[in-house]
Amino acid sequence: MKCATVSVIGRPSVGKSTLINTICEMKVSITAPTPQTTRNAIRGIYTDQRGQLIFTDTPGYHLSDKTINKRMQDITISALSDSDIILYIIDATRALKEEEEAISSILSKVKVPIVSLLNKSDVLTDDQKKDAKFFLEQNVKSAEVLECSGLNDEGVDEVLIALFKLAKEGELLYSENAYTDQPLEFRISEIIREKTINLLTDELPHVIYVEVADIEYNEEEQSVWVRAFIITERDGQKGIIVGKGGENIKRIRKEAFKEIKKIFPGSTLQLDLRVKAQAKWRNNQIVLDKIFRTL
Repeated sequence: MKCATVSVIGRPSVGKSTLINTICEMKVSITAPTPQTTRNAIRGIYTDQRGQLIFTDTPGYHLSDKTINKRMQDITISALSDSDIILYIIDATRALKEEEEAISSILSKVKVPIVSLLNKSDVLTDDQKKDAKFFLEQNVKSAEVLECSGLNDEGVDEVLIALFKLAKEGELLYSENAYTDQPLEFRISEIIREKTINLLTDELPHVIYVEVADIEYNEEEQSVWVRAFIITERDGQKGIIVGKGGENIKRIRKEAFKEIKKIFPGSTLQLDLRVKAQAKWRNNQIVLDKIFRTL
C-alpha cells in the first residue's frame, strides 16, 4: 500500500481545482471563471487499491504586492515544504511569462519529485504543447511531463499512475471513504462564496468573503439551521449582492442551499443568508488570519 501527499501548484486559472475535483469525484475545491478563486490550501483525498494520495490545492500563484496576494503566495510556498510530490500544472493556452518563471524558481529549490502537467490538452495546439515542453525542459526538473484535460477527465488516469509510481510505501492517513478534511464551517462558506462569485463575477471579483456565524442542530427534529454573512468592503456593494428586489441574494441562497443540503442528508435545512460591509477587510490582518487557513 502506498501513501503520499501531493501539492498542486500553478498560476491562477490553470485548472488545479477542477482536476482535483475530477480525481476525487467530489467537489473539494470551489471553481469559478474568476482567477484566484482558491484562497486556502485545501486537501482532497483519493484512495484506491494502490493506496492513498492526499492532494493540497493551493491558491493560484500570482505576482502582486497586495496584502491578500502575499498571504496566498505564503500559503502556496508553505504547502510545498510539506509534500512528498509536487504536481506542477501549466495552462499552455496562455503565454508562459513572469509567473511561470517565478514558480519554476521556487521549484528549483525543492527536494521532492515534480510531475509537470499540461492541462486543457483538449484545446492545446501542437505549437503550444511544444513551447510548454521546451519551457519545462529548460526550467523544471520534472520526473515526468504529462498532458490531460481535468475538465473532460482525459489523461487523468495517467496522472494517477505517475503519482503512485513516485509514492512510497505507507499506511493510509485517512479512511478509505474520506475525500476531504475541510472543517464544516469552511465547506459551507466556500460553497456560498462560489455561488456569489459565479453570479457576480464582473461586479465583485475579489471583494467578498463569507463568514458562517452559527450552525444549530436539532437532533429530535433532524433539522439544521445555518446563518452566514456575505461580507463585502463597501456599503454600496451590498446592493449589488442583494440585487433588485433581493433577486441576487435569493439566487445565491437557492444555489448554495442545494449543495449544502448534500452535507446534511436526511435532515431539513434552513439557510439564513445576509450581507454586510466591512471596510478595507483585505488589508485587515485580523480578518485575513481568520480567512486564511494554512494546513
